[in-house]
Amino acid sequence: QVQLVESGGGLVQAGGSLRLSCTASGRTFTMNRSGWYRQAPGKEREFVASIRWTGGSTSYADSVKGRFTISGDNSQRTVYLQMNSLKPEDTAIYYCYALVVDGAVSLNYWGQGTQVTVSS
Repeated sequence: QVQLVESGGGLVQAGGSLRLSCTASGRTFTMNRSGWYRQAPGKEREFVASIRWTGGSTSYADSVKGRFTISGDNSQRTVYLQMNSLKPEDTAIYYCYALVVDGAVSLNYWGQGTQVTVSS
């Protein structure tokens, strides 16, 4: 199993920045990919960004391209989401996830979520 602990959420004004962190523990050698989803009130959870632990390739939702940057520190098993030029529509609970591939089994593990609130 993999445990994920997030930090870094908070309240910021529009145009500001925040950095989220997510540290993994447990069977982290089985992690294939990590990233972030978010869920705003009354909306479904949506993909934000992801990074592959091997090779470091990244992927972003169109709504955050050019404003958010995902990165990973393999030695710390930590993934970061640098969020710049924040907009009120970025307000949501942000969830870290890790895709674990262990033999023939693939599972997503989730963090507890961290609130990001952007005021106009």
